[in-house]
Amino acid sequence: MDFDVVDLGETDHPRVGETAPDFTRPLVNDEYWEDVALSTLTDEGPTLLVFYTMDGAFPGTYMWDELADRAWDDEYDVRVVGCSISTPYEHASLIEDRDMDYDLFSDPAATVADEYGVVHDLDDMTGVREHRPAVFLLDSDRTVRYAWVATEWPEFPDYDAIEDALADL
Repeated sequence: MDFDVVDLGETDHPRVGETAPDFTRPLVNDEYWEDVALSTLTDEGPTLLVFYTMDGAFPGTYMWDELADRAWDDEYDVRVVGCSISTPYEHASLIEDRDMDYDLFSDPAATVADEYGVVHDLDDMTGVREHRPAVFLLDSDRTVRYAWVATEWPEFPDYDAIEDALADL
């Protein structure tokens, strides 16, 4: 592929040991969607929160393919959920088309990305924003146990480092 690498710079995202912000957004699965708080998920156990650009975009597709191949939710006591600017309708289509087993938060205004310090103003276009690729492993108290945020585009997490963090739960 022929593309430019874009420097996204540093962020002010939640760090290991800090409490991740709670939020409520539509959570989409293969049957329906409804407003759900992140804390509802973490109250049930560890949660791997995966921020990605948008449904159908190269980085998101690559990340979800890798996560599906690794099937961490089968091996570890963790729930994997995504979050992007895509609408619930787009999420429902992605879940159906790719036969995904993961639920996806819809954040079209990127306000959750703002709270997590992972928003990216796209190509200097006013009001056009997306999520940077980012991964946060949260325990049942929303304490961050692992954090990774892209500093350039395209960039992908160290999946082996995430797996090490999962093994340490």
